[in-house]
Amino acid sequence: MRTSNIEIEGLSIAIREAGPADAPAFLLLHGWPQSSYAFERVIGRLATDYRVVAPDLPCIGGSQGMPKAGDKKTLARLMRGIAEACGLRQLVAAGHDVGGQIVFALLRDHPEILSGAAIMDVVVPGVAPWEEVIRNPMIWHFAFHAIPALPETLVSGHQSAYFDFFFNALSKGRAAIPAEAREIYARAYSRPESLQAGFDWYRAFPEDAKANALAPTQPIAIPVLYLRGAAESGDIGDYVDGLRAAGLSNVEGDVIAGSGHFVADENPEALAIRLSRFHREIRAG
Repeated sequence: MRTSNIEIEGLSIAIREAGPADAPAFLLLHGWPQSSYAFERVIGRLATDYRVVAPDLPCIGGSQGMPKAGDKKTLARLMRGIAEACGLRQLVAAGHDVGGQIVFALLRDHPEILSGAAIMDVVVPGVAPWEEVIRNPMIWHFAFHAIPALPETLVSGHQSAYFDFFFNALSKGRAAIPAEAREIYARAYSRPESLQAGFDWYRAFPEDAKANALAPTQPIAIPVLYLRGAAESGDIGDYVDGLRAAGLSNVEGDVIAGSGHFVADENPEALAIRLSRFHREIRAG
């Protein structure tokens, strides 16, 4: 495992990477409230056969500098810059939670850099079942995080307790996310600007939804794998159907056993095996 920083559009993006420089590649994108550490145990399992790069999203963890906006189109452009700076080839971008929303933006705006894509445990703004999800009172935090300034005021200094609520509620079991990982995630959002960057992802959902609701000029035929933890709520078929209706013509769905929402933490071995199989199938044609 190697760590470094890459300068993109005036930002310093911290990355974890491993594997042979010329091997087929994975770009692994974390979500909220996590950092690239979420993929720590996945990277090691993939690095024998693949080049693996996992960045801290802008302003999170070791990444410095506030991006111009939290919309996924902007973040996808930055992630394309990371992929190009690292020279990633035969690239599969795999994103969890907000990272999956960024992968969807990569598919729409930068398909030429991708051989495949995986979207994990997330609804994409503007893509079914988006309207159903945001009406669910159990998803209260989408609206709360979008309020200007208030979430930062209330969560600052209480990151560990606040994040623990979600880790406990959304994972298969309370022990699924160990204390060490929880501490790392809380530190990744310890700076005021880091908290703002994370909440800005939610504030951009209306803009994301508007962009994603527009049909692509032609169907996107890149292979896409949609994954959900077996203990995650919701019918995976609804999410796969929504992605197809949004213009992704080559989508399959699968479930990661022994996991709730945080699949990379809860069952890294199964996730690595499934992602590796997906990459092999793409290359086999």
